[in-house]
Amino acid sequence: MYNPTVARLTYRALLGRRRALILFALPALLILISVAVRALTGVDDKVASDLLGGFALATMVPLIGVIAGTGAIGPEIDDGSIVYLLSKPVKRPTIIMTKLIVAIAVTMAFSAIPTLIAGFILNGNGQQIAVAYTVASLVASIAYSALFLLLGTVSRHAVVFGLVYALIWESLFGSLVSGAKTLSVQQWSLSLAEKIAGEGYVDATVALPTAAVLLVVVTVGATVYAGQKLRRLTLAGEE
Repeated sequence: MYNPTVARLTYRALLGRRRALILFALPALLILISVAVRALTGVDDKVASDLLGGFALATMVPLIGVIAGTGAIGPEIDDGSIVYLLSKPVKRPTIIMTKLIVAIAVTMAFSAIPTLIAGFILNGNGQQIAVAYTVASLVASIAYSALFLLLGTVSRHAVVFGLVYALIWESLFGSLVSGAKTLSVQQWSLSLAEKIAGEGYVDATVALPTAAVLLVVVTVGATVYAGQKLRRLTLAGEE
């Protein structure tokens, strides 16, 4: 279920000059803000939790997920270069799985690692806050990558839909409407962070067992459905 050639092409597409600038910009901004906050406020566990939860997990991780998830396959479908892959003797579910693995790796690298660094800058991992949000970022990276890879497979406007979900549904409705929180990857990952961090520093509205089930269902369901959609794409001359 993993093809090195497909992986290499996907990495090359995701880490091209334009996308790489965006991918590096968000983590750099997080670390810059963390340095400034630490210099101005000193060590403050609550401030560290608020910054990592409000910027790193709520904004940076989903945005990087959108870039990596949709960018892993969307542009190839849009410009028709996916035909090159589909014409090769590679199973289409293998293409999806390979691209998902690459998207997850890129999302984790550009979100979880900066989150850990920022956490140590802010409060030296006091109350396990840095580790808690890093684990949450790792888990969220998997779900976001699968979800946005599916969007890239089924829609030519995947980036737009991804941004709507990440910025409007998760950040706006997810913070204001209680029912929407149950359908939020951010809230599911916060359930893990809540278990790891010191009491009172992370507030999750979804119970951990429910969050774990939903994370698995969304990740597996999105991956399987993306594989089916790609399988239905036909080339000229195919019967």
